[in-house]
Amino acid sequence: MPRYFFHLRHGPGPDGLATDPEGDALAGPDAARAHALAAARDLIARARLDAVRDWFSCTFEVTDEDGRPVMSVPFADTVTEDGD
Repeated sequence: MPRYFFHLRHGPGPDGLATDPEGDALAGPDAARAHALAAARDLIARARLDAVRDWFSCTFEVTDEDGRPVMSVPFADTVTEDGD
């Protein structure tokens, strides 16, 4: 299975990026997006960090094992229009 890395963009520049050194082995891009949204929901609900003032302005920058960008998943995507 491919390994995806979920880097947390919480502000501008290099200081606003928390890198994921381990990553997660997942079935594919759909599974990676679902994983990112689940992790974002968990962070929004549970984490209190001085560095992050507004979780909904954060994004997971997902890369593959070679460091190539796969997708960006905004934390705002955890809220759907129909409330699900």
